[in-house]
Amino acid sequence: FTEMLAQKEDLSLSRETVRQLRRQNGIKPKRRRRPPRHRSRRPRKELPGMMVQWDGSPHRWFGETSAPCCLMAAVDDATGILTGALFEQTESSVAYLRLLTMILRRHGIPLSFYHDRHGALVRNDAYWSLEEQLQGFQYPTHVGRVLQELGIESIVAHSPQAKGRVENRFLTLQDRLIAEMQLAGITTMEQANLWLADVFIDRYNRRFGKPAANEGSAFMAISSQQIHHLVSFAYEATVAKDNAVRLGGLIIDIPPGKNRCSFAGKKVLVRQHLDGAWSVWLDKQKIAEHGTTELREPIRTWKQRRGASPTKTKEMLQVYIASKPAPPPKGTFSFCR
Repeated sequence: FTEMLAQKEDLSLSRETVRQLRRQNGIKPKRRRRPPRHRSRRPRKELPGMMVQWDGSPHRWFGETSAPCCLMAAVDDATGILTGALFEQTESSVAYLRLLTMILRRHGIPLSFYHDRHGALVRNDAYWSLEEQLQGFQYPTHVGRVLQELGIESIVAHSPQAKGRVENRFLTLQDRLIAEMQLAGITTMEQANLWLADVFIDRYNRRFGKPAANEGSAFMAISSQQIHHLVSFAYEATVAKDNAVRLGGLIIDIPPGKNRCSFAGKKVLVRQHLDGAWSVWLDKQKIAEHGTTELREPIRTWKQRRGASPTKTKEMLQVYIASKPAPPPKGTFSFCR
């Protein structure tokens, strides 16, 4: 508030003066100030890009009369800067992939992400298919697979306090963003996302960024073409005898290959990119494309085990509705560090 007074009204008042004026006029603190519980402090990483903390914060960001939405934000552990921030309707796989795209374009590929156990990021179900049991690992979530393809380590926090740097940033953002967007006349997510990218993030980082312990950066460069290709939803599928791939209600026809060869029976990777377009890949060869369709959140549902009682939840299986996500990459398109 004192910074906005100086910037907008050319009034220079101390924080304490403003606090006393607010209390005299019956304005209470935004939140209770409780004495913090004792926790061990984790030192910051030495270089930018060694660890990025990311999370989503549902809130009434556009005022009490507006519907809640979710601010997706990522904070560099070494410097405390916002590496990316944007508004989405909900915290979801689509939201995390769009935030990841923003981070990659602005900074590059980090070494690791630190996050909670949100279902878009990690598998929280105890179900193992026979195939997963034989191979010794569960298929990752769609976001988890993208991180593996990019060579990014996924680190799970076991408490909100463990990822306190991004949690504290959300408190600061709730104090600042709502008021600043009202001052700027911003009322929609589309307006807000443009303003965040063009104005707010750089200004915020100048105000709150800290120098890293060491010079240099652990972020690795990546091209726009690679971002478009890798940051996408991907499904394993088998080409049918009619040379088509089916995913749910979607049918993608596969044109004949060299010398009019057929791809029937081949296992392929089907990608839906964040612009909604589809592509089909046989190893490193793109063999088909499909126009854009609605970008929908891949969801799971409970499916009854054969012969199980419908009243016993423990005998229900959790599966993907359209198709299981692609397995972890085997080096085909992965980044090596």
